[in-house]
Amino acid sequence: MLTLDKLGIEFSGRWLIRQASYQFNPGERIGLIGRNGAGKSTLLRVIAGEMSPSEGQLHQAGQLKIAFFNQDLLSFETDRSIFEVAREAFAPLLALQAEIDTLHHRLEGGETDPALWDALAAKQAAFETQGGTRMDAAVHSMLRGLGFSDAERDMPYHTFSGGWRMRVLLAQMLLTDPDVLLLDEPTNHLDLPSIQWLETYLKTFRGTCIVVSHDRFFIDRIANKILEISLQALHTYNGNYSFYLQEKALRQEQHQRAYENQQKFITEQERFINRFRAKATKATQVQSRVKALERLERIPAPEEEVVKLSFRFEVGVPSGKEVLRLRNIDKAYGDKHILEQTSATIMRGDKIALIGANGLGKSTLLRILAGTEPHRGRREPGHQVVQTFFAQHQLEALTLSHDILTEVSQAATNKTERELRTLLGCFMFTGDDVEKPIRVLSGGEKSRVALAKTLLSRANLLLLDEPTNHLDIPSIQILVEALQAYEGTYVVVSHDRFFLEKVANKIWYLEERQIKEYPGTYAEYEAWQARMAADAALTNSALNPAEPAPREQTAATANEPGDYQRRKQARNRAKKLEREIAAAESRIEALEAEVAEAEAHMARPEVAADYEQFSAAQAKYEALQAEVHALTESWEAMHMELEELEVILG
Repeated sequence: MLTLDKLGIEFSGRWLIRQASYQFNPGERIGLIGRNGAGKSTLLRVIAGEMSPSEGQLHQAGQLKIAFFNQDLLSFETDRSIFEVAREAFAPLLALQAEIDTLHHRLEGGETDPALWDALAAKQAAFETQGGTRMDAAVHSMLRGLGFSDAERDMPYHTFSGGWRMRVLLAQMLLTDPDVLLLDEPTNHLDLPSIQWLETYLKTFRGTCIVVSHDRFFIDRIANKILEISLQALHTYNGNYSFYLQEKALRQEQHQRAYENQQKFITEQERFINRFRAKATKATQVQSRVKALERLERIPAPEEEVVKLSFRFEVGVPSGKEVLRLRNIDKAYGDKHILEQTSATIMRGDKIALIGANGLGKSTLLRILAGTEPHRGRREPGHQVVQTFFAQHQLEALTLSHDILTEVSQAATNKTERELRTLLGCFMFTGDDVEKPIRVLSGGEKSRVALAKTLLSRANLLLLDEPTNHLDIPSIQILVEALQAYEGTYVVVSHDRFFLEKVANKIWYLEERQIKEYPGTYAEYEAWQARMAADAALTNSALNPAEPAPREQTAATANEPGDYQRRKQARNRAKKLEREIAAAESRIEALEAEVAEAEAHMARPEVAADYEQFSAAQAKYEALQAEVHALTESWEAMHMELEELEVILG
């Protein structure tokens, strides 16, 4: 379908890829990975036809429809509504609809040529056959899936922020149903519900999908193949990101052993050659070994390990036990109420992830915590609290005339240049990069500089709004390790689920304009949500084990010996449990069949592409899963009780 044939890409005098060959096939969902600057985005541009390869060929089988989603799309401007922008995906159908409208107007104007009626009938038939009657419903469904409310569809595109504009353009791209879909950091501007929706959509995508993303969970969920750009070559791994990590470690170990064994062999041969080169009696053997070394296919040296970069947050002074308290907070923007009479407390050592869909007020709450957002109610900092706040607006505080190294040194006068360079290396600024003026940096680069300054502050309370947005996977891992070792307190907003799971010991979520708290990790929070759904599903379940009815004490039972009485009760309870266990097993088996059927239904392309159908199917699937989980726990509890009774009964 699409083939790279000994392809090479040179950029700014440096080879990114040499002699790369690969055949892309329909149904492949490829995670394209590599170090920052390895050439991932450049390779996508070559595949999209925006750049030509420096060597080799890119072959297409027939005319492929290729769609390329990337951050450069933000330059697009229009006064049209977001519905109209997304609808442009159906440009041929819209043109056909315009032709039909023109024919209607001509006939309504009094023209009587029979050919006009024939043309109208033919075009209307073509319009229906090509899905024209379903076009608007598909647009509505796609916009819903990406987080837009029905009321927002007719709002002008230019009134939305950059992140929401990117969603509109992503919707337009997905609606074109391309043969090859190229996605460069598609999750950057999505919230968790929209990311989960996109994951499900891509799993049912029939064409080839190639994704560059720093979101490890996202790559893990959608990819069935990994392509890594390393040492100017493409390396293939037939699995998701977790498989890649395991397989790469194994390959590196095998490569290291093979290289070491060959080097040992070469050293032994060279030692023999040098020792006996001058001896006539050994001339034949020497020449034989010289020729053998010349013919030997040398195993390249293993890729040098990247220097393990790391840093630690320093805390100047410890805070008091209670770090920050909010009392009866109210916040509204006009008629839109974000928070109403809500209270919360942050304690020393809390590592809080603030989560939820976009628009609920996460960033607003973070600004209230920082003291930079007007609100009603009381904000009460604790003893010796020193806070620092990272958010996108901090980019405006950077000094444009400074270079990167000078800028970060302003925040850490106690650090040496070497220490500052190490920190900047953690955030993808290496070598001469640190001497770039702030004014020439991209928005993402400025964001990383601002984050580095934030982390040098020696604060004991960190407030971080989307700190991973412009970091690659290795840099996110470095930040994770630094936060895990941090001795202070923090609240972080992020949509990166891998990051959240690694750094949080408490979850805050906004619901009904209240701050609600779950005391555990992100994975535990998700499991708790599933249990809550299971409890709801079990409300009407006949299999919810009932407490045994109190046994009436009659004159006859009152005279029974205590041991006999206990054994009789145990036998009765055991018989009841056996019946309930059998019923539960039968119900679980039936439910598992329904779960499998629901999974197959969700995987159908027409369901995944329709927000309403998919939402209904997903709700049913999650309810079934929750009921299976709850019944399984109930089954296990009944089994344990039965085993205890069997001990009593002997």
